[in-house]
Amino acid sequence: MHATIPATAPLRLFGKLDPVVESRPDGVIVVRSAKPLPHYSASLVDRLEHWAKVTPNRVFLAERTKTGAWRELTYGAAFEQILHIGAALLARDLSEEEPVLILSGNGIDHALMSLAGMAVGVPTCPMSTAYSTISQDLGKLTYALDLLTPRLVFAADGKTFGRALKKVKERGIEICVSDDTAAELGATPFQSLLDRPISSAVVSARSIVGPDTIAKFLLTSGSTGYPKAVTNTQRMICANQAQLAEALAFLKDEPPVLVDWLPWAHTFGSNHNFGIALYNGGTLYIDEGKPVPAGIAQTIANLREIAPTIYFNVPKGFEALLPHLQADEDLRRQFFSRLKLLFYAGAGLSKPIWDAYRQLSIETIGRPIAFTTSLGSTETAPGALIGVRDADRPGIVGVPHKGVELKLVPNAGKLEARLRGPNITPGYWRRPDLTQGVFDDEGFYLMGDALRLAEPNNFAAGFEFDGRVAEDFKLATGTWVSVGPLRTEFVGAFDPLIKDAAVTGHDRDDVGMLVFPDEEATRRLAPHLPPETPFEEVVCDQTVKDAFQERLAAVARTATGSSARVARIALLATPPSIDLGEATDKGSLNQRAVLANRAPDIEALYAPDAGPHVVRL
Repeated sequence: MHATIPATAPLRLFGKLDPVVESRPDGVIVVRSAKPLPHYSASLVDRLEHWAKVTPNRVFLAERTKTGAWRELTYGAAFEQILHIGAALLARDLSEEEPVLILSGNGIDHALMSLAGMAVGVPTCPMSTAYSTISQDLGKLTYALDLLTPRLVFAADGKTFGRALKKVKERGIEICVSDDTAAELGATPFQSLLDRPISSAVVSARSIVGPDTIAKFLLTSGSTGYPKAVTNTQRMICANQAQLAEALAFLKDEPPVLVDWLPWAHTFGSNHNFGIALYNGGTLYIDEGKPVPAGIAQTIANLREIAPTIYFNVPKGFEALLPHLQADEDLRRQFFSRLKLLFYAGAGLSKPIWDAYRQLSIETIGRPIAFTTSLGSTETAPGALIGVRDADRPGIVGVPHKGVELKLVPNAGKLEARLRGPNITPGYWRRPDLTQGVFDDEGFYLMGDALRLAEPNNFAAGFEFDGRVAEDFKLATGTWVSVGPLRTEFVGAFDPLIKDAAVTGHDRDDVGMLVFPDEEATRRLAPHLPPETPFEEVVCDQTVKDAFQERLAAVARTATGSSARVARIALLATPPSIDLGEATDKGSLNQRAVLANRAPDIEALYAPDAGPHVVRL
């Protein structure tokens, strides 16, 4: 039986952040909440201990077993088990200099390892599973081993991660697995960590864990090279959770219930969503599904059984789920039955998807469900700004959290966002050179994003994302192109034909796009082609190109100027590469990496004699 979560309606949805504005003579604007951030816990484990005492039998985490049943972990059991594991970590003399590297994805054992490390001051670093499974050269794994120098590497599934674990073992690093491959791999069984008696060293280590203790390292996806290890302290994580509870006030009224797939190797899934469940005494059902055709069925199966109170996803996830909700009334009624809020992050959400969810909720429960987002990064734990109004369109990232100062600096006709607060990282592990370069002389973090007011002269209405300052460029005419908003609008206009696109046109006469088509949707445009036709040939088929050209012309007719008019596109059959840093496993595209790696495609896009995969107006 699942633990019972009270289903009483919350008294409120959003808290009041009430921004105040300081305008400086040099044009700089500083925005902050009028009210200070209340007290927050010294460590995330303190919150686990609290709930273990107050509600020991409430389910904290649940995951599917191979039989399909839910394996459940209560708050009481979780706190006890991390102390046993913590004793085992201390017995190995692990520390921030020699931490734990976690290769496998979301799971109960992963969570226990991470929380055990937090309990005794041993940081962990969850790494994207793609770096150990999809990657051909294991280059980023090698990089992480060199940078972090871990003395213990964990993977729940030794079979899946066998190739990577063998590489780790070659270095003489201890490996630990949860499954029955321990003997075969020469690994330590995870159960042996749980069997370790709780020592006095654990009690001593627990007593000195505080706000400035390193909780974990999170690897950024990297722009053109290898990822950086972002230092995440207990102060960052706990302050951000307190900020979220102030902004999403309903979290204080009832324990949240999450059904969530977002990877713990990234800050959205790891700090934000996992943290919301733990900090507020809620339950997180680990969704092993993904927003791709091969994975969405499992997500749907989980949502048929578990009704979330708040639902997080990236835009691609909301897109993948939408047709199933539209087609299945029972699924739709279950999904909306106790839902308080929809929350997207990681990329821009298209207006048609936004409108479709609003309409579905009205049809299903008689009212629109609030749909919001935020602005942040791995370096901000991650939330810095958040939408606390029931907005009428996507893209509004809101106002600063309590305790966060937003500094807006004029830069190339835009307002560059800089941030200061308790949720900001102290820097990049073992890279003081990079750390120094991302803070200004007042200690504000340079996040590289630009913002604009959602409503003229109305700071209370919040801000909209206005692109990445480093990504924007000028056409040969001197006209600035705002990459972020243009890319979001373009991808939405081509739904469902393309998955993503990178904007081109630096020092060119017009804007172009390197387009990554959705293979399934694109093949449907050419039913005359045999199913086995290579995709490289499909994107060159004239029927396919005509369909894309028709859509391109329709988009161009709505453009307001040369900076928003896409004149040419290249249909790329090869998907974004994880090894080359072009994409992450949560579906984010790295604009700069794509442009750097696909220079020949850009030249072909603008060549007088267009290649067979190019479509032009």
